[in-house]
Amino acid sequence: MTATAQLGPHEVHRVGFGAMQLPGRGVYGPPRDRDEALAVLRSAREGGVDHIDTASYYGPDVANELIREALHPYSDDLRIVSKVGARRDASKAWHPALAPEDIRAQVEADLRVLGAERLTLVHLRVMDENLGDSAFEAGLVTLGELREEGKLELIGLSNASLGQLERGLEIAELASVQNQYGLLDRGGEDVLRACLEHDLAFIPFFPLGSAFGAAPRPTKDPTVQEIAARLGHTSAQVALAWLLHHAENILLIPGTSSLAHLKENLGAGAVTLGEDDLRALDALA
Repeated sequence: MTATAQLGPHEVHRVGFGAMQLPGRGVYGPPRDRDEALAVLRSAREGGVDHIDTASYYGPDVANELIREALHPYSDDLRIVSKVGARRDASKAWHPALAPEDIRAQVEADLRVLGAERLTLVHLRVMDENLGDSAFEAGLVTLGELREEGKLELIGLSNASLGQLERGLEIAELASVQNQYGLLDRGGEDVLRACLEHDLAFIPFFPLGSAFGAAPRPTKDPTVQEIAARLGHTSAQVALAWLLHHAENILLIPGTSSLAHLKENLGAGAVTLGEDDLRALDALA
C-alpha cells in the first residue's frame, strides 16, 4: 500500500481532508466551534494533508471562508479541489444547479471566497438523477471553458454513473471521479474499475457512512470491530485502510470538525491489513 497517489499530474498523500463537516449542522451556517474548525484545518496540513475537498455550497461559503482564514496564503503543494452542480437556499435544501451560468458562478465564488487564483480540480456533481445528456455535456464544456481561462486546472465528475464517465471521457480530459463508495457500500465498483483502467483518481465520499442515512456505517460491523480490536486500531481506521488497500488509485477525503477524529482519520494510512484481514473484509460485500 503506497502512501501517495496521482491526482492528475500531482502526487498527493492518499489521506486528504473533506471540508463538508466544517459548517454547522446540515452543512449549513457557521461551525459549532469556529476555533476548533480552524485548528482542524491547520492540524490537517501539519499532519501531511495536501488535498482538501470543498464546495461553495458548503455553508454556503462557510467551508471556504474557514479554509482561507486557516491556510491562506496557500503553500504551493496544497491542492484545493471543489465541485459544482448544487445550490442551497434558506430552507437548507439542496437543489441541482447545473446550468452553465450556475457552474460559472460557483467557480467564481470558490475563487473569491478562498482568495485563490486557480482551483486544482473541479468536479461536476450530478445532483439530478434525470439529468439529460445535453445538460451533462454542457456542464463539462463550461468547465472546459473555465479551464482555458485559467480558473481551474483539472476536471472531474462526482456522483456519476459508468455511462456518464464514458461519455465524459469523450468530451473532456478527466482527472478523477468522486462517488459514494465504502467497505459496505460497493455499488460503484464498476466506476472504480473504469477509473483504474483510465488512470483516474477515485475519491469515495461517505466512506464511513453518512449522518444523512445515505450510506451504511462500517464501524458498526462486528468483523470490522474484531479486526480493529486485534490490531489495536479503531473501526474507522480499519474501514478507511481497507479502501487504501482495495485499489491503488483511491484517495480519501474523510471529513470532521473534531481534532480527535482528525487524528484518528489520518492514522488510517499507517494501518497494515494482513491477507486474512483483507479476505474477511472483502467478503463483507
